[in-house]
Amino acid sequence: MYTMMAAGLRNRLFQLTKITRHFSTQSSRLLTANNGYTITTEDNGIRTICLNDPKKRNALSLRMLEALKSDLSNQTDSLRVIILTAKGPVFSAGHDLKELTTKDGREYHRQVFQNCTDVMLMVQELPVPVIAQVSGLATAAGCQLVASCDIAVATDTSRFATPGVSVGLFCSTPAVAVGRSVPRKVAMEMLFTGHPISAQDALLHGLVSRVVPEDQLETTTMGIANRICETSKSVVALGKATFYAQMNLERKEAYRLTSQVMVENLSLSDGQEGIRAFIEKRKPTWNHNTDKVH
Repeated sequence: MYTMMAAGLRNRLFQLTKITRHFSTQSSRLLTANNGYTITTEDNGIRTICLNDPKKRNALSLRMLEALKSDLSNQTDSLRVIILTAKGPVFSAGHDLKELTTKDGREYHRQVFQNCTDVMLMVQELPVPVIAQVSGLATAAGCQLVASCDIAVATDTSRFATPGVSVGLFCSTPAVAVGRSVPRKVAMEMLFTGHPISAQDALLHGLVSRVVPEDQLETTTMGIANRICETSKSVVALGKATFYAQMNLERKEAYRLTSQVMVENLSLSDGQEGIRAFIEKRKPTWNHNTDKVH
């Protein structure tokens, strides 16, 4: 069973990365786009997706979610990491409640939540790391988005909440991501009270990775992103897929799966290049592809 799971990870890795043997590490601006809801740029392998609806507190409306899906799914050969950030004092206030009245009806509501689910799943299924760069308030589905990211860097004045209960709409979908990021009792208090937690509490409980002053937010986030760009794209993609797969397994099963994946990792050309470089005391030269050497 575990060999099959490892093979599934390999196939998924190959399909998602679409890495060529001629992967370029040269500096280039590959993408610049503004669809009215997000502003997206890509440079040196780092894509920044900025939520750009500050007047609506960067609400995850259906149009915003569709824009995010498009921005996330656009794969380029040189893409190494994605940063999610936002304009204005609110990272994201979650769903646009004006879209959730009886005026638009059940089918529209299904579209909203299905697209939201698609975005959250996509963040963790992408072969590249996704970093949330958070300044300000992240609530409900906005908090869910932060919790779904692989890494989250927040300012020391940021706050996080799942306040749906206060308006009669329990944050059930945000609870999926939040409940997998923080201890259960912390998640339940957030969900039952709707009260926000501070950035320091979010760090303490594992909702974010780092807390920094406002003037260090971008520098810190870019430092993490640049470090990721120094590694092998194929190795990181395999590692990310494996991490989420093993988290759903019992401990012994997780070890069986990851042991098999370690063997598969060693068969990658970049896996052997890294070991050779270490032995020869030099920097590795990654080819970033999924070629096997044995």
